[in-house]
Amino acid sequence: MGMIPDFVTETADLWDVLRRETRPIVLYGMGDGAQKILDVCAQKGIPIQGIFASDEFVRGHSFAGFRVRKRRELEEELGDFVCLISFASSRPEVMALFDDLDRTHTTYAPDVPVAEGALFDWEFLLAHGEQLTQVYELLADERSREVFAATVNFKLSGRLHWLREYTQERETAWRDYLRPTEQEHYVDLGAYNGDTIRELLAHTDGMFASITALEPDRKTFKKLKKYAEQNVPSARLFQAGSWSEPGELLFASKGGRNSTLMPVRHEVSHDQHTAVVAVESVDHVMEGRDCTLIKIDVEGAERETLLGARETIRRCRPAIELAAYHRSEDLFDLPLLLKQIAPDAQIAMLHHPYVPAWETNFYITFP
Repeated sequence: MGMIPDFVTETADLWDVLRRETRPIVLYGMGDGAQKILDVCAQKGIPIQGIFASDEFVRGHSFAGFRVRKRRELEEELGDFVCLISFASSRPEVMALFDDLDRTHTTYAPDVPVAEGALFDWEFLLAHGEQLTQVYELLADERSREVFAATVNFKLSGRLHWLREYTQERETAWRDYLRPTEQEHYVDLGAYNGDTIRELLAHTDGMFASITALEPDRKTFKKLKKYAEQNVPSARLFQAGSWSEPGELLFASKGGRNSTLMPVRHEVSHDQHTAVVAVESVDHVMEGRDCTLIKIDVEGAERETLLGARETIRRCRPAIELAAYHRSEDLFDLPLLLKQIAPDAQIAMLHHPYVPAWETNFYITFP
């Protein structure tokens, strides 16, 4: 018998609730997230009776064997239905649509791992309840514990109110935890097109001491390089993924947050765009250089990245922004590993505007 943490108030996971549901169940959205949800529903014997999209995306096409409909068409045909949000967004107008659905239909945003890994269901909770409780108790402040508890309850239930009630803007992280100065030695892992470099510079009046950035995707790296040449020409840029040691891995690029690194021997489905890419460790790239701030958002390679940065973290004690949402295990695995690397690290947590629980990050500082 596993352990149920005291802060868990949900009494069943979403998939058990859906198995008992008698109303029609439909998906809102298409793409990789929808396919993952369809796959879980098929495995758990949960029937899906339709898929709809926002009106501007309905063009008479099909997805996964379903004709994509408009919402009002399914409402007229099925009456009251249960809606599963099947794509992610932080756009305010889309978040408003999610809230409207939540008011008019029983609506969930199922949590399926962004990267490969275990589903966060009741069995997972029981298996890892002790570790989750350990992390809850080591978090640095009450706000972080509230966010952590809400995240666990959301992952179990898919209920939007858990995110809605515990969301704070990114400005909170910069103000309360990262606190950048004009002398930052910034390491950006998963630099994308330079968006978080721009964010840093906005908080330091464009000033910095050094910038080192890693981005594995070839097309995105070109955008990063163009931005850097025009705005931060002294930045050191690496077209590489972040890992525990230098080498090569297979990179499955899906044009954004579903991109992943994996061993070259890993079998990949034919619909993925894959390439062998260089990977680097922070310790190897920095080679003893100063580091005051690290962002780690590396699409499921966060654990390996921490292992490859342990000497830099111990030596420099930088502030760290660490993504906590790519794998179910990240909620306990990453903070417990950090405590092994740096026992005096103070770990906080925030959730920023996003549905589902993406942009949920740990924020690490040192006394």
